[in-house]
Formats: sequence, C-alpha cells, structure tokens
Amino acid sequence: MKTYLPPKFVVERDDSRCIRCEVCVNQCTFDVNSYDIEDDEIKSREENCVGCHRCVVFCPTEALTVRRNPLDYRENYNWRPEVIEDIIKQSETGGVLLTGMGNDKSYRIYWDHLVLNASQVTNPSIDPLREPMELTTYLGQKPDRVEFSSVGLKTELAPQVKLEVPVMFSAMSYGAVSLNVQESLARAATEMGTLWNTGEGGLHPKLYKYGDNTTVQVASGRFGVHPEYLDVARIVEIKIGQGAKPGIGGHLPGEKVSAEVAMTRMIPRGTDALSPAPQHDIYSIEDLSQLVYALKEATNYTKPVAVKIAAVHNSAAIASGMVRAGADIIVLDGLRGATGAAPKIIRDNVGIPIELALASVDDRLRQEGIRNQASVVIAGGIRNSGDVAKAIALGADAVYIATAALVALGCTVCQQCHTGKCAWGICTTDLWLTKRVNPDIGARRLSNLLRGWSLELKDILGGMGINALESLRGNRLHLRGVGLTDTELEILGVRMAGS
Repeated sequence: MKTYLPPKFVVERDDSRCIRCEVCVNQCTFDVNSYDIEDDEIKSREENCVGCHRCVVFCPTEALTVRRNPLDYRENYNWRPEVIEDIIKQSETGGVLLTGMGNDKSYRIYWDHLVLNASQVTNPSIDPLREPMELTTYLGQKPDRVEFSSVGLKTELAPQVKLEVPVMFSAMSYGAVSLNVQESLARAATEMGTLWNTGEGGLHPKLYKYGDNTTVQVASGRFGVHPEYLDVARIVEIKIGQGAKPGIGGHLPGEKVSAEVAMTRMIPRGTDALSPAPQHDIYSIEDLSQLVYALKEATNYTKPVAVKIAAVHNSAAIASGMVRAGADIIVLDGLRGATGAAPKIIRDNVGIPIELALASVDDRLRQEGIRNQASVVIAGGIRNSGDVAKAIALGADAVYIATAALVALGCTVCQQCHTGKCAWGICTTDLWLTKRVNPDIGARRLSNLLRGWSLELKDILGGMGINALESLRGNRLHLRGVGLTDTELEILGVRMAGS
C-alpha cells in the first residue's frame, strides 16, 4: 500500500534566470536538484527538500525560491499535519523518529515575558562609552568568608575560571559537528576570553593548543577520556543529562563515525557511538561525589569540576545534592536545548523551561546558604544578549550557547543534524562537506557575535545604572513579568510589571 506524504517545501525556479550552472545541484546534499542533459533542464525532487536554503543563497542568478508547501490537511487542532506525518513515517519504519536541534513547540518562552528595569531621574544611568563597565565573571566555588593577613590573602581559594564575557560555547561533540566547527569555536573562545565545550566526543589533538579555553566532558560512554584529555582542559564537566533528551543517553550514528572521529572517541570506525542513559557508576549523590573527587584528584585539584543535568521538575533538590557532592559549577540545560540526534518524542515532551529551573535552583541554594559554593551556568535556547541579561538577573553566573553559535556559522535550523548531510558543512563528518566551514571565517563570525552581545550587555547595564555584572546577578528586583500568571511570577520570583 502506497502512502503519500506531501513535500514540506516547494522549490520554485525562474527558468528565464536559470543558466544551468548546476550550482544548486552541487550544493544540495539531499539530492533535491538534478540536471537532465536531454531536456537541458534542472529538475527538483521536492519531497527531499529540508528547507536549508543553501541552493537559494548560492544561486548566482537568484533564480530559486524555497517556500513552505501550502498543501494542507483538513483543519484539526488535535490531528495536525505533523502528527499525521509522524504516524505515517513510524508505520512505515517501525522505528524511533529522530530529529536534530531543540524543541520547536509553542511552549511559553519566559524570556519574552520578562522585561528589565531602567534608570531614570533618581538613579542615573551610566554611559558605557565614557565609563568602565565590568562584564568579567569567575566560575568556581567561592569561600564563605575571606581573611587577610599582613602579607595578603590568607583564605585559600578553590580553582577559579575567569570569563571576560558571561557567555560560553556549549557542548557540541566532534562527530556531531565537524572539526572545522570545533576549531572555529575554540579560536573564538580564545580570542574573546571565554570557553568552548568539547561535548562527549573527546578532543582532537589539533585542538589541544586551545586547552586553556576548553571545557572537556566526562559522559556515560567515557568517549575519548584519558589523562592527557583531562590535563589539557580548564574545566572538567560531568554530563549526567541534557535538555533535548533528559534521561536518555547519547547517540552518534555510525555514518558519522569517520576514521578521525573513531580515533578521537577511541571506538571502532563506522560503529554507532551509544552512551548509556545512566552513568553506571552513579546511582546516588554519594556516587556522584566519588566521581567529582576522582576527577579533582586526577587533575591535582587545579580545575573546577562541573556537573551538567537536564532541567526537570526536581532540579533544585538535585542541584543541592550536586553542590554538597563537591561540584564547583552546576550546569542546567533546559527544554529548548538542542542536540545532534534525539528521539523526537523525548525532545518534545520531556523536561521543563530553563527559566523556571534556574529560578528554583537559585532559590534553593540561597535558602540552604550554599549558593556561593557553586556557580550556576544555564543552557537551552539563549538567543540574544537580552536573554543573557535576564538569565543573570534570575540567578545565573553565565550562559552556554550552541544553536546561536551554529546560526552564526550558517546553520538555518533545518533539524537534519542526525543525517550527517548538513548542507552547510556544520553537523557532518563528510570531508567534502566540512570544507564549507572555514575556521578563519567561522572564528571571526563567532567572535563578532560575542563582541556584539558584550556591547549590548554594557548598554543594558548602563541603562539600569549598573557598572558591573556582579550587581545584576540574582537581583530579580531588576525584572518584571508581563502576561504571566501569579503562579509563574511566584516561581520566577519576580513582580508583575507596573508594581
């Protein structure tokens, strides 16, 4: 029995402009466009189109347009086209539907319902062009009190990591993204005085020179974890979970495990890299503490150890346990956190928004008097400097970005990361495709992004009459809610606009 799934996109070609150069044929990795030599015509298999717009951007005569297919089913709010199409696909394959990127459902984005305060007459604003503005933040455990002696600081400080801007590049593993992407991230992080994260795929030897600006992950699969890997890093991060798939292990399809990826991850070439859902040596906070201190011991207590979890309903209690287990940094990854490959049903239905998780964790740690014992870093759908400022006011020390960084490199969020066919050369290990990301250009674009956000953050702080990021951290009096319920306002710990 033949089933029919209409193409999601329509490829329109202005034949009067088309010069048969075949650029669209060569640029498309999903076999949408092909040249028919007999008819001297470029033809399109629209059912293959994923809407990445690579062909549109590179067409020299601007002959192409890609748009949504207007064909639709009978209107039904419950049985939407996406639901029907997912059932059809699953009935044909009998497998789990995979997708890339983060949750794209219409759950409330709380950043868009929070507004920041501004100074007016009684508390004058500060001009960041003429007065110094401090964006520096330090990640790591802070002491309860500081004592000085006649020769200087007496209190012994735990390892601290200085960030010139409170934005880091989130975990994107080698294999999930190309080596050129990772090099772009590493170089930009080094230039801008921040950090990038290897993800759970190990660290390619080519990138060891960026170690001072690198966070390495220790995940359940232990891919690429060895003493040199730990030694080169600035921060060691234990990955328990991630926002796109809470409670689910990692999965890198074997098609993306090239020879270089296999070497870096220390697995056979062409095999699926499957991380178990749990870390099999962690079944309690006490077990987590053992791993935290094992990593501290392995690195001579010179590096902060972070623990990353997905944002879930009991994140606050878990975070409290993590701090007491010795974690120097708590990483929370929210509902809209992205990934290279996740079961669609998990991505769309498991986890909670990062804004609510952050507020509850910050509250819990403050109530218990241990907020100073760990920094809090959040991830999952951070889109701009306004989101960053609001996150810091809610209690974060810094944020992670991933999708925003990939968009800066050319990503159009077509959600086909898991296929390894990324037309922009980002989420692929195909050596022909990875050349589409030039690390020189990539590093410059990423640095420009962080530089632009930094300038905007200074403008935001100046407009609030604040000259240091530290004065905004956890200061929810600088936030007001718009269009939120009393319960949401209570959880976020902010007052309604106008009050």
